[in-house]
Amino acid sequence: MASGGLTCVKYITFFCNLLFALTGLLIFLVGGMVQLNYAHYSNFVSDHIWTAPIILMIVGAAVAIICFLGCCGALKESSCMILSFAILAVVIFLFEIGLSIAGYIKHSDLPHLMETQYNMTMKHYKEREDYRDAWTLLQTELDCCGTYGPADWETIFPNKTLPAACCTIINLNEAKECTVVHAAQEGCLKRLLSILDSKTLILAGVVLAVAGIQLLTILFACCLYRSFRRSYDHV
Repeated sequence: MASGGLTCVKYITFFCNLLFALTGLLIFLVGGMVQLNYAHYSNFVSDHIWTAPIILMIVGAAVAIICFLGCCGALKESSCMILSFAILAVVIFLFEIGLSIAGYIKHSDLPHLMETQYNMTMKHYKEREDYRDAWTLLQTELDCCGTYGPADWETIFPNKTLPAACCTIINLNEAKECTVVHAAQEGCLKRLLSILDSKTLILAGVVLAVAGIQLLTILFACCLYRSFRRSYDHV
């Protein structure tokens, strides 16, 4: 029979595993919400950055599955299952740290990467319907026009007109089409960057909280594994 100390560590580990599972669910939900709410802006962000929400969802699901090992190992007092959980949890933890570092590095390049995407989609605006739809949605939702302002559209619309989405309201007594006079003056690059920056701060806070819980769980799992091994050695 397990000692009182071993029983205490066992149930603390089980509780921490539940928290670990919740962190996996949280990571999955964060990735899902980003994918759901901002997927229509994917044309303006490079593909290798936009895969981040999908990776978060995969990591979250993996964490939830791994926790099954930890919970079963704690309740059944199985040192093998606890060791397997600890190893897999460390791998996931290191992967999350690596992902966070890569995200931080890529974040500094985000304005340049987005500017490239903006210029590319604007250049092929008339040729591709999906780019036209993306720009219409972007300019309508964010109340902006062009990359840096309405002047960016001059090479695409040489007759001085602008996409209708640039103008929230057009005074028909002054003009029948959207022009610089009636267009939103702020560029869409600045608007979208400010949104992504605000979400990045929230995501960074979530990552720190999740990492703390996961590290605590790994430490308790290692303590429980040592306790199980000592208990078996004494038998």
